[in-house]
Amino acid sequence: MAQLTHDEYELLERAVLSGRRIAVFRRGTEFIVIPERLRVAGGRESIEARNPTTGDRLTLFLDELDRFEVVG
Repeated sequence: MAQLTHDEYELLERAVLSGRRIAVFRRGTEFIVIPERLRVAGGRESIEARNPTTGDRLTLFLDELDRFEVVG
């Protein structure tokens, strides 16, 4: 995914603040996760997220995403 637009950052930040799920699409795979925070590490932006079913934590790098959508 190229650089996010201002509106996409707003959607993502609101999802983090409200605990709303997002659908993330990466390399043909869809992940439904609960974003917990946005982070920059090593010059890369990422979403720190949690799987709503298992509770497993994962890091999704924005530059690896095809797209994302806020669910519901």
